[in-house]
Amino acid sequence: MSRIRVALLGASGSIGVQAADVIAQHPEEFELVALASGRGGEQYDALATANPQARSLVGGSADDLRAIVLDTAPDVALIATTGVVGLAATVAALEAGLAVAIANKETIVAGGDVVMRAARSAAVRTGTNVLERLRPVDSEHSALWQCLVGESLNRVRALWLTASGGPFRESTAAEIAAATPATALKHPTWSMGAKITIDSATLVNKGLEAIEAHRLFAVPMAQIKIVVHPQSVVHGLVEFVDGSTKAQMGSPDMRGPIGYALGYPMRMASTIPNVDLVSHGPFTFTAPDLVRFPGLAIALEAGRAGGAAPGALIAADGVAVTRFLAGEFPLGGIPQLLRDALERFGVRPAPASVAEVIALHEEVTLFAERWNGAA
Repeated sequence: MSRIRVALLGASGSIGVQAADVIAQHPEEFELVALASGRGGEQYDALATANPQARSLVGGSADDLRAIVLDTAPDVALIATTGVVGLAATVAALEAGLAVAIANKETIVAGGDVVMRAARSAAVRTGTNVLERLRPVDSEHSALWQCLVGESLNRVRALWLTASGGPFRESTAAEIAAATPATALKHPTWSMGAKITIDSATLVNKGLEAIEAHRLFAVPMAQIKIVVHPQSVVHGLVEFVDGSTKAQMGSPDMRGPIGYALGYPMRMASTIPNVDLVSHGPFTFTAPDLVRFPGLAIALEAGRAGGAAPGALIAADGVAVTRFLAGEFPLGGIPQLLRDALERFGVRPAPASVAEVIALHEEVTLFAERWNGAA
């Protein structure tokens, strides 16, 4: 059997590094044909040296990313870039008949109908389904995908996303609003990049994931639920119309969902330990507090509003997190900026093309960079 050819975009980030590890553990199953990184560095250089057969790209533009995917024609393109730089490559890959493993929220949340239209068209052309063409890598969406294998979406009552609660799960609203980067970056469960760690601290990440689930699984926002589960063992649940619920469990290790997306439909052997339910101890589940975490409430509102709101949300959030990490304002400034951006841009219609998605992203980014509402 021939090996699965993989293009890895965003190879220097947390997901990219772990994806490279999964691929390296299965040299008989995978062949790395392309590598791309926005910044390079020692880890990237080592990866490129270990895979001399792979085309390498450092600091490339959106067009460069699109070109390297199309030129190398992988079986699967894993998109783990940040921002919307990987959007054109994602759409082009789908249109070219390639499978995409998506680990980039901006592509799904901001790209919206543009990306999903390409995925649906690709599924029809190949006689498969949308989730085989556009494979979720986020642990929560991977969990939902796994629970839905063999099921009909019209038999789903609700999709449940779990949240760890982040470092401020038990903090007061005032403590959360005044938090600094030093405390916000101390995630209790997951080891992730700075951007997603801050999004987890504000719970904005969970709102973005709800929008992502709405897009990927074609389920109304009203049927997407969130529950705080600090143990981070149950990653997602699907509630069916017959009263039954499926849950997917696993150790909090992103190599699991990465391996599932790359090797689908085959599960890849892994060194990740299975969950020992007896020794682990009790699991707890509580409702998220939308008062203490206003960023989550704002993100869910954007998902329900649709149109340009999700794209405006994710563009503003990218800048807000960067400015927070730079010490320009405390954590409470993030939801303030998001609210102001959505009031200005969220009422517009949804972008209808890749170019329109990028234009909205750039316009909101400029607004957010100049915003001084937290002063």
